[in-house]
Amino acid sequence: MADRALGAEVWRGGVNTWECDEMGHMNVRFYVARAQEGLIGLAAALGLPEAFSPHGRSTLIVREHHVRFLKEARAGQPLHMTGGVLALTETGAELLQVLWHSGSGEPCASFLTRVIHAAPKDGRAFPWPRRTEALADAIRVEAPPFAAPRGIAPGPVESRASLARADALGLSTIGAGGLLPSDCDAFGRMRAEQFIGRVSDGIPALLAGLREEVAARAAEPVARVGGAVLEYRLLYLDWPRAGDRLVLRSGLAGFDAKTQRMNHWLLDPATGRAWGTSEAVAVSFDLDRRRAIAISEAARPALQAHVVDDLGY
Repeated sequence: MADRALGAEVWRGGVNTWECDEMGHMNVRFYVARAQEGLIGLAAALGLPEAFSPHGRSTLIVREHHVRFLKEARAGQPLHMTGGVLALTETGAELLQVLWHSGSGEPCASFLTRVIHAAPKDGRAFPWPRRTEALADAIRVEAPPFAAPRGIAPGPVESRASLARADALGLSTIGAGGLLPSDCDAFGRMRAEQFIGRVSDGIPALLAGLREEVAARAAEPVARVGGAVLEYRLLYLDWPRAGDRLVLRSGLAGFDAKTQRMNHWLLDPATGRAWGTSEAVAVSFDLDRRRAIAISEAARPALQAHVVDDLGY
């Protein structure tokens, strides 16, 4: 059963085998895809049942996701999602979405989602319909402790990401390509899961060697090493469309006794401007013991050599 204190149920389903990656759990892109599908249900609860239809008069455009991955989801497990309103402004909202393990009732992941109420074609923000405030009151929620930012600071940030700055900092290119029509939503904008999904595809190019270093110098022998993300903040600055090109530049921003912090910039190679930026907190992951690998003192020099100072958004 959904926890009514955390809003209305907006999605229910499960984990498909083809949604799981080489780590043996559901890939991050499908978490964001679930959040986007749940957003359709939340929009309906706010009186906008056609918000994501091609003929809708208004839509919700995501500006930010702050995601915490709490308990891994593996093939065959049933999941469901609840959603509610944390705050409503004249033209936007802060929403809470929680993905639950349906069998145990444990939270699988949480999303603090910031959206604007906008015109579908040009993305221009404009005020909510009058009925929305009353409907929002019916699903008002407060964020539980497990959904609160932990390793990534909340609050306003001003992005400094650009192709020129990525070159100056020597950021690694971990992905490049272009958007197909199938990568876009009903209004022709890139689907949100494309950003985090392309980071996931490219992350071995950035971290594979460092994961091996952490595993080789761990206190206990590690037969198979991988990675797992604990927390993500994604800022969507603009929305590329079908045919637009993308390049993904990334770097290691720091680390502590267990986690590594990375920043990823999704850039337009034609103009040099940023489509989006993100920060992630991740761990090297023992694939057999299903737990994080501590970063030993012996492994620290190898990681420190890859840290990019003053990286940020």
